[in-house]
Amino acid sequence: MEFVDTIVVGAGCVGLAIGAKLASSRSVLVVESEAHIGEHTSSRNSEVIHAGIYYPSTSLKAQLCVRGKALLYDFCQSHTIPYLTIGKVIVASNEKEQTKLHEIIQQAQNNQVNDLIPLTSRQLSGYAPDIKALSGVYSPSTGIIDSHYYMLALQAEIERHQGLVVRQTKCLSATPTPQGFAVELESQGEPIQLACRQLINAAGHGAQTFANKIEGLASSFIPEQHFCKGVYFRYHGKHPFKHLIYPIPEQHGLGVHATLDLAGQLKFGPDTEFVSQLNYDIDANKKPYFVEAIKRYWPNLDPDKLYPDYAGIRPKTCLYGFQDFQIQDETTHHIHGLVNLFGIESPGLTASLAIAERLEKQLA
Repeated sequence: MEFVDTIVVGAGCVGLAIGAKLASSRSVLVVESEAHIGEHTSSRNSEVIHAGIYYPSTSLKAQLCVRGKALLYDFCQSHTIPYLTIGKVIVASNEKEQTKLHEIIQQAQNNQVNDLIPLTSRQLSGYAPDIKALSGVYSPSTGIIDSHYYMLALQAEIERHQGLVVRQTKCLSATPTPQGFAVELESQGEPIQLACRQLINAAGHGAQTFANKIEGLASSFIPEQHFCKGVYFRYHGKHPFKHLIYPIPEQHGLGVHATLDLAGQLKFGPDTEFVSQLNYDIDANKKPYFVEAIKRYWPNLDPDKLYPDYAGIRPKTCLYGFQDFQIQDETTHHIHGLVNLFGIESPGLTASLAIAERLEKQLA
């Protein structure tokens, strides 16, 4: 049976970042079931480099987002990946939201994000023209990135160190052995059997499905799986924005925010809707909801210039409350050499290199 030191299941930005980090010191195989890398969460998001503002200080999201932001900006510069440190403005539209905004500023400071600039309603006009709000805060270290270029650069790093990224290949099962794992794969209908020392489950939406195929992994260590769908609408026409515009966060996301791409085009989203399966169809009937949500902070929106664009789905492990990343190694499930990653949603793109850095230390 052919041997590879480490198999990474899933070629989204997190799986590729892990593969790139580990490939410099061992043989690595990254396995992707789809025809292309990053077809799901990694390419269907806002492409924002987050500052690390909102998350509880003790959470993995806070720690890995702040560290990952620094690593990601350095990686973009060293690998010539298109990005812009464009900044974002979080706006409060009423007294209740102003109270929440003060809490957000305090949380950011707790997370060692110390560059936020509070804005009065008068100061807002200089950062967010045409926005209606009582107050706001500016985050200068928030940015945007071309996630596709980023993932291609990670794949190139893996291959530069003689690692492999294989697509259209499914992981059917994994069985612990004294040396590591026996892994059964299938590529274009052909069975493949490999042995590895370490196995990383970074399959995103498929993480729970693959975890259930790992022999000896107790079901109590596999969290619930929920799909939270978010739709984006594109704005066709001129707009007044030079920064990203965010409302106060909602329970399952950061609200219908205004995001610019690297070409300066404006889009809005995502909303949140729990669905039973992966389905990226866009319901154009959601437009009135988007118009209402956007007009809360941009009353001069022209609804006739708003068109459905694309949808993404976040992997959730709970329906209510704060959801942190889950990175389970043998200290959790007691299977040597196995790491399972669950619920890697936003800010997973920003945190991806920090997740890889942490995982390398855990495996060592």
